[in-house]
Amino acid sequence: MSSSFSSPARASLRIALLSVLPLAAWSSASLAQDTASPALDRASVRLGGYFANVDTDIGASDNGGIATGTFNLEDDLGFDKRESVPRARADFLIGEHQGLALDYYSIERSRTASLSRSITYDDVTYAANASVRGKLDFDFGSVGWRWWFGHGDDAFGLGLGGAWYQIDTRLSGQGALTGLPDGPMTASVDTASKDSAWAPMLQLGWRHAFNDQWRMYLDASGVKKNGGRLSGHIYNAALGVEWLPWEHVGFGAEYNISQIKLDWRRSNYTAHLDMRLNGPSMYVKFRF
Repeated sequence: MSSSFSSPARASLRIALLSVLPLAAWSSASLAQDTASPALDRASVRLGGYFANVDTDIGASDNGGIATGTFNLEDDLGFDKRESVPRARADFLIGEHQGLALDYYSIERSRTASLSRSITYDDVTYAANASVRGKLDFDFGSVGWRWWFGHGDDAFGLGLGGAWYQIDTRLSGQGALTGLPDGPMTASVDTASKDSAWAPMLQLGWRHAFNDQWRMYLDASGVKKNGGRLSGHIYNAALGVEWLPWEHVGFGAEYNISQIKLDWRRSNYTAHLDMRLNGPSMYVKFRF
């Protein structure tokens, strides 16, 4: 599987997440007063995995908006319908009612398969039984400023911030090029694209503390960008519970739903991604 972990934007996000540990230590030492609600932590880091059911459609259209083919990664290229997605999150309270939230996850998928049916993408037709290699890498990172309301066992949050996302795709194999003056021509075809963008983000949250060891929460966020080379929307929602048997270490489980629907403009066509994920997550939580 190929990787693009060397990209500057991705490296910057990872450095930011790694740097939260000393920030958490500083926050714990210098802001030791009680939080506004027992459902909130002064500083925390969550590390875990998202075990998602995935359904992915990729399509293309010409500059006039006419579709030039679509296919499904799972049904047509044999991609696994379940993926383990690593995820890292960090939250900090600054004062009693405001704080910072960071989130990062990465999806990397590739496969070479023999097609069970003919597919068309960007005016190229790949015949049934042809060997085709497909790749899809998607990265998402966000930083948001949250306002928390409530002093009792329930806390309600509103957040504003920005999200960075990157998509890296490739489709290669023997295909018939259509739309040529002399008719279709078979050739080795390699269609690839890689783009990234920043977009504004809205976050909503709810936290409830049953007691010192058990909590429940609901998180939702939306990212939307119009125009530019990479536009579209990304929605995430999660309902979860946390068990905190020790002062500084706990565990969590949640159920996630995500939709990623993006369009990215190339020189000769516009590509479309519609990826839907749902499934459980588990993580270890460190509190400071």
